[in-house]
Amino acid sequence: MDIKLKQCFIAVDDHDKALAFYRDALGLEVKKDVGFEGMRWVTLASPTQPDVEVVLEPPLADPNASPDDRQAMAELMAKGMLRGVIFSTEDCDATFEKLAASGAEVIQEPMDMPYGVRDCAFRDPAGNLLRFAQRPKTA
Repeated sequence: MDIKLKQCFIAVDDHDKALAFYRDALGLEVKKDVGFEGMRWVTLASPTQPDVEVVLEPPLADPNASPDDRQAMAELMAKGMLRGVIFSTEDCDATFEKLAASGAEVIQEPMDMPYGVRDCAFRDPAGNLLRFAQRPKTA
């Protein structure tokens, strides 16, 4: 069986602010920008991994969602309670410096973790937690 990750979805409440982060600060490339029934989906990919896409979607991408469900999702997003993504990087410290200089909200400065990676963490403009992990260097 040949199974590979194709897409992951990240809920955002302002696509333009999210693009400033994911495209401009992270360097992901926009593949698609699609509107449908008053909602918007933006698909991005890393130039070094173009077959894996990050899709920025509305917080509750269901036109039939109830107002109560929309309110609950907005509250979870405002608290930063939605799951995020872990990116890999060759240089955690350089990635940290670039993102911190962009004004991204720092959650954790680069540090060596007991499970073997060096990582740092930020929140995107919608409050999603993003980690950037560097594998240990082999001798």
